[in-house]
Amino acid sequence: MKVTRSALPLLPLCRRLLPAGLVSGPGVPVALLKAAALEIAVLTAHLVLYPSGITQERPARPALPEQDDGTARLPPDTRPPVVLLHGFIDNRSVFVLLRRGLARHGGRRIESLNYSPLTCDVRTAAELLGRHIEEICERTGSARVDIVGHSLGGLIARYYAQRLGGDARVRTLVTLGTPHSGTRAVPLANAHPIVRQMRPGSRVIEELARPAPGCRTRFVSFWSDLDHLVNPPEAARLDHPDLTVQNVRVSGIGHLALPVHPAVATGIRRALDDDRPGTGAAPRADDLTVA
Repeated sequence: MKVTRSALPLLPLCRRLLPAGLVSGPGVPVALLKAAALEIAVLTAHLVLYPSGITQERPARPALPEQDDGTARLPPDTRPPVVLLHGFIDNRSVFVLLRRGLARHGGRRIESLNYSPLTCDVRTAAELLGRHIEEICERTGSARVDIVGHSLGGLIARYYAQRLGGDARVRTLVTLGTPHSGTRAVPLANAHPIVRQMRPGSRVIEELARPAPGCRTRFVSFWSDLDHLVNPPEAARLDHPDLTVQNVRVSGIGHLALPVHPAVATGIRRALDDDRPGTGAAPRADDLTVA
């Protein structure tokens, strides 16, 4: 279905916000216009919330029963804490709605981490993430954590789990619009070193493609067929023969809406509630239509 003439003023914006291959014709499907409108709304709201997430979160130490040695420990049946990791030039404010949804429906302990917008290396950021996770595990008494990473945040978390031994700490890693195979979008951003590391064929992408036998982390990758920042959109799929992966194709929304859309949030909750072991489970591929 094509849009009417009344929607023609939005066409230039659609061509900027959505993958070029989807808006090359004279008309634009209604679903694409809806996705573009949602991206604009999400961006506007996020700009308002952005200042609230600039500072690092101050996690409260849980009031837990003490063991004989005086240290607090979580009950053995308590689910791991969830760590939220934002994308490039962003901060923890992007997860305001997702965090509320996870807390309301799951009762989990949730922590948001900020990494510096001046971060120039995925490997360095992954090492820093590892130190944060060690601190979280020590403070909460949990042996492992779950991570939800948006865009670059998912790539940093994957590098930690896959290349730095973080699979001992990360039970499940959920990525949202993460360029697992690299992205060609926004070529003018190549001046930034970390953007170059997200390009196809970069050393970081090549390292992540190397064998990873015995990796214990379970990966769930949500990727959108209307993602304007992952080019091609399929590059946000995670395909690796040594990893336990579930790829979830999302139809009807773009890159910015992935961390805030309620249907995606429901999918994330289900992924985190899935207690299958990190190895031996058959890979799955699902579709999630939100339009």
